Amino acid sequence: MLKWTRDINSKQWKTFIAAFFGWTLDAMDLLLYVFAFKFIAQSFDLSSTQAAFLFSITLASSALGGIVFGVISDYVGRIKALTYSILIYSFFTMFSAFAPTIELFIVCRFLLGLGMGGEWASGEILVAESWPKQHRGKVVGMVQSGWGFGFIMAAILATFVLPISTFNLNMLPFVNTDFPVESWRVLFFLGVLPAGLVFYVRRVCEEPEIWKKSSVERTKSSQEFTFFQIFKGDLRPLLIKATLLTSFCMISYWGLSYFVPNYLASPVSEGGAGLGLVKGFGFTIPLNIGAILGCISFGLISDKLGRKFTFGSYLIIVALLVPIFGNIVSIQEFLGFISLDALVLILAPLLGFFNTGFYSGFGAIFSEIFPTRARGTAQGFSYNVGRGASAIAPPLFAFIAISSFTFLFGGDIIGNGRALMAASIFAMFAFVVLLTLPETKGKELD
Repeated sequence: MLKWTRDINSKQWKTFIAAFFGWTLDAMDLLLYVFAFKFIAQSFDLSSTQAAFLFSITLASSALGGIVFGVISDYVGRIKALTYSILIYSFFTMFSAFAPTIELFIVCRFLLGLGMGGEWASGEILVAESWPKQHRGKVVGMVQSGWGFGFIMAAILATFVLPISTFNLNMLPFVNTDFPVESWRVLFFLGVLPAGLVFYVRRVCEEPEIWKKSSVERTKSSQEFTFFQIFKGDLRPLLIKATLLTSFCMISYWGLSYFVPNYLASPVSEGGAGLGLVKGFGFTIPLNIGAILGCISFGLISDKLGRKFTFGSYLIIVALLVPIFGNIVSIQEFLGFISLDALVLILAPLLGFFNTGFYSGFGAIFSEIFPTRARGTAQGFSYNVGRGASAIAPPLFAFIAISSFTFLFGGDIIGNGRALMAASIFAMFAFVVLLTLPETKGKELD
């Protein structure tokens, strides 16, 4: 089964490790907010809608970061761009722990987003250009599975840290000051840990040969490739389609990701599953085990059956699963023979499998439709403008949760459960756009 690994050399494995852990820790740092947002809202006296907008700021700035770092990676190299992005999101996660005011907290979250957006553009391209074409889907899927690991890490940290309302500094060695610190600040302080990955990246990883060749040719050429050229010629229609695809996918994904932990933890009277804080957060672990398996499986399946078929299948199944998950309490009551905990344990991994698994398609498809000279710029732009568009998801879904749209969602589905239902609509929009893109399985990068 793993005979294919014999085709991979040590240099290629090192690029995978760098990209995988960069993405894993990127996810951890970002998703700490998803678990802690109610505590942050209390600390800064924010409403749930204001807290949702605050998360959207990070998603929006990640779009800018992805575009900027995409350009940087084309000009100074994938390794340098990856290094800078990891340092930025690590340190500004830590700095946000010390923010005394909401204004400074917003600045930190904005700057964190710049690094977060840059990491994906740099890491995915690094492995796509380093690995053989017949294994490109696999490696991109394995890298993308790091998001599930990062989600699990954030969930574990949140489960242990957040139930403790405050920490005292005298709990630390050699500290005698009795000073209370809010638990969410301790959580964010731990976000500096990914910075240590930089030493590994800079020490063992090398630039892909295809980028080195392209860089030499660009230096010799009198016609420099510029950012605005991605909007011209044969690149423009591909850029538009890729951007629309990521936009619809990410609105669906981030609407779900933002609401699922609190949907599971919220009371049934608020449209939640009524599992409570610890159990609700705990169930995000099997959800993300499913996400990990979904990302890895996507790569394996797409290398055999094609990118479009695999991507489209995942999107359709997401659209079908979300209404079931969003009305899980009523379904459990109707079935009767199965407990709510058991039903969540069955459905959560399935939702994670398909809702996160399709992310593996972005790195493979975008690397294959865009040429090397513009890959970082075009891929960074399309993916991260889509990520920026997803900034509307938390406030949009929050609005749906507190509003009445019985003609769309039915009167029996309330609150957070109804908000989740909206993700199905955007998943189907994404499916329609996907149909317009070319099949790229097995394509040689140029």
